[in-house]
Amino acid sequence: MSDIIENNDVNTPLDFIREIVTEEVKAGKHGGKVVTRFPPEPNGYLHIGHAKAICLDFGIAEEFGGKCNLRMDDTNPTKENMEYVESIIDDVKWLGFDPEERVYFASDYFEEMYRCAVELIKRGKAYICELSPEEWKEYCGNLSVPGKNPPGRSRSIEENLDLFERMKNGEFEDGKMVLRAKIDMASPNINLRDPVIYRIRRIHHFRHGDKWCIYPMYDFAHPLEDAIEGVTHSLCTLEFEIHRPFYDWLLEALDYPHRPRQIEFSRLNLNYTVMSKRKLLQLVKENHVSGWDDPRMPTIRGIRRRGVPASALKKFIKECGITKFDGVTDYAKFEHCIREELNATCDRFLGVIDPLEVEIINYPAEGIEDLDAINNPEDPAAGSRKLAFGRTLYIDKADFMLEPVKGYFRLAPDKEVRLRYGYFIKCVDVVKDADGNVTKLLCTYDPETRGGNAPDGRKVKGTIHWVDAATAVPAEFRLYDRLFTVENPGADGVDFLTQMNPDSVKLVQGFVERGLENSVPGKPFQLERQGYFTADLDSTSAKPVFNRTVALKDSWAKKAK
Repeated sequence: MSDIIENNDVNTPLDFIREIVTEEVKAGKHGGKVVTRFPPEPNGYLHIGHAKAICLDFGIAEEFGGKCNLRMDDTNPTKENMEYVESIIDDVKWLGFDPEERVYFASDYFEEMYRCAVELIKRGKAYICELSPEEWKEYCGNLSVPGKNPPGRSRSIEENLDLFERMKNGEFEDGKMVLRAKIDMASPNINLRDPVIYRIRRIHHFRHGDKWCIYPMYDFAHPLEDAIEGVTHSLCTLEFEIHRPFYDWLLEALDYPHRPRQIEFSRLNLNYTVMSKRKLLQLVKENHVSGWDDPRMPTIRGIRRRGVPASALKKFIKECGITKFDGVTDYAKFEHCIREELNATCDRFLGVIDPLEVEIINYPAEGIEDLDAINNPEDPAAGSRKLAFGRTLYIDKADFMLEPVKGYFRLAPDKEVRLRYGYFIKCVDVVKDADGNVTKLLCTYDPETRGGNAPDGRKVKGTIHWVDAATAVPAEFRLYDRLFTVENPGADGVDFLTQMNPDSVKLVQGFVERGLENSVPGKPFQLERQGYFTADLDSTSAKPVFNRTVALKDSWAKKAK
């Protein structure tokens, strides 16, 4: 037991759940073992809220030398399929957790669940109810009015057993009857007013075909699954707190020898996005986004495609903490964690996303040389690389102003600036098109300033970024931003679709330095002064496509003022 306690990560803050687990392990409860579970329903892709649960469930198991079961809650096969199962397993592994052989399905226990339901009937603790949902409302009561016993509650055990078996055998149409737990119709907790535990649904199950035409309700299946698997701590979000009395009632009613403990914590809510599966599905089906893995989506797939490393997501979740307070976390905090992680780990490169041509008129026409560039000033071990430099360059249009305002220190007519890792250049002439738009700059360079320093000691205030036109790689940049313009989309009955950010993605064409043409998705890098990027799944060496993971600064802080 002491070995298990010592496995607790000293760098992990001891939140209230870890305190509970620590005390129970010390007391020898469950033999000092810790078994948790992560039970997603395989009817969609996981989102950032699920990531919090994954990190908690698997994290606690690891810290206490225990195990975490990855259990697919496939008790409602209406929209469940293997595509979602495979994506869930992949996302869990991407976060750094390996379920090993401990991937289970709720449907594996359907026979046991059926036997448990039969046992409840035999003990006089479950009965068949033929009331429709509308009729049930008349008997159920509400928060201020107790319920009353419905017809059928007094049926004999024999009659209930017969009807339940006939339900299983498919003799009744969907909705004709349900099996209810017999608890207390006057309970102040409405969830204990004889809740439904089985219903008739003729739905093809993606794993069991048409074997079953009755399916257990989640509240009935959940505690049984936990007990069957030997789970010690069943960690749920706060909305399940009111369901805990039934969780405990069921295991006690069946005299289950193993009794897991359900503990609730607050879910992860993030502003400027939506977490509802229904709303996320609507965004996908109505083509407001390109799919579940659209980089603007809060899904783990979208976060991955955007280039956010698992370490940054886990850092964010850790900083949010585990509490009972159901609050909302600022999206800026998520972006801060991403920047902090990428700043320490990403190599830097040069690129322009709104190119303007520059010709160095006193540089040899066919000349090309290599300049030294640092890969990451935060990591000396990252080394350096070579930058090609020639007569024609591209800079960003934002780095030139024809009539500079006060305080503008970048390139302008007769002004001198430093090229990053390169030379001092001076603009001596400007080429315009018929409409007066600047199309090209003619500049001179000082060959004595290689590396960005002048031997005569003269200083320049501006440093700009560039790429060599002869060797630069044309690229598409997808500049992603927040999906909604308001903190709480859909609040006060407003259609959340009307609050989508029209600038949540901008497609621009530019150039990057050589060496980025073979970038692989999931390996982020920094384009200096532009932000952090990663190659998209659509990217090829012939046409690199880069997603902006996050900008270098929080532009929304200014908007909020």
